[in-house]
Amino acid sequence: MANGDKSRHGKVTVVGAGFYGSTTAQRLAEYDVFDTVVLTDILEGRPEGLALDLNQSRPVEGFQTKVVGVGGGSYEGTEDSDVVVVTAGLPRKPGMSRMDLLETNAKIVRDVSENVARRSPEAVVIVVSNPLDEMTALAQIATGFPKNRVLGQAGMLDTARFTNFVAEKLAVPVGSVQTLTLGSHGDTMVPVPSRCSVDGKPLADLLSANDIEDLVVKTRNGGAEVVALLKTGSAYYAPSSAAARMARAVIEDSGAIMPVCAWVDGEYGISGVYLGVEAELGRDGVRGVVETELTDTELAALQEAAEAVRAKQADVADM
Repeated sequence: MANGDKSRHGKVTVVGAGFYGSTTAQRLAEYDVFDTVVLTDILEGRPEGLALDLNQSRPVEGFQTKVVGVGGGSYEGTEDSDVVVVTAGLPRKPGMSRMDLLETNAKIVRDVSENVARRSPEAVVIVVSNPLDEMTALAQIATGFPKNRVLGQAGMLDTARFTNFVAEKLAVPVGSVQTLTLGSHGDTMVPVPSRCSVDGKPLADLLSANDIEDLVVKTRNGGAEVVALLKTGSAYYAPSSAAARMARAVIEDSGAIMPVCAWVDGEYGISGVYLGVEAELGRDGVRGVVETELTDTELAALQEAAEAVRAKQADVADM
């Protein structure tokens, strides 16, 4: 769609007006592909103030999308959203793992999901709250939506971090680097070295196995490193980029293939679990999981990640 005669359509709601949510709302508005971006929060005034501020940037940035802020925990105005991005929940503090947030964020995500299901029964839900894999599973249970319409943002972010670290290590443009991570968002993240290249050359030809492993560890700890430096709050620029791109792929029915947290049912010999895989995204959320060639080692790591995540996802059903 060219910018001049852009046809905007649809509504996207971002739940949670913290740094992550407000930055996601900004990115979605600046794409200029939605009619409306709604930003909601339990705080009174914050989303309204942010919406006012964002709308005043429209003449400068040249977008028409209207931003609406709804505070006080209300979902008025979110009705019939096409896409809902759930950022609500506590961010990590230094020294916390994503799993440390489980109980607190489970209550929040369940409440949000039930409200979303009531107001926007046809929405595609993109979860970004931590711990990601568990919260995505919980959002599906709480909304009762078909599994293809509930997905989580993780792989896009992990892949972006991995790509960035490789580019910095080799002093090359990020655009020349291709990487892929699958599995879970956290300890059982599965990098896929066989799918990593620089200008088409296999990463293994350019870096030693030790160097690659160091970059994988750096990627796995990428969020914790940001948390430790910020001291209050967690990453939001890169994560919001990833979530916004996913929402855009949905509303544009683009068929883009992205690494996301999706329901896996038979692919890679894995069934019945939300897991980081590549998937084709469109108007109904996940059109299908895209199975990629994996080495035996990579496949074994992915299956191991699936079992680790499965055990934790079983715990959230009653939360």
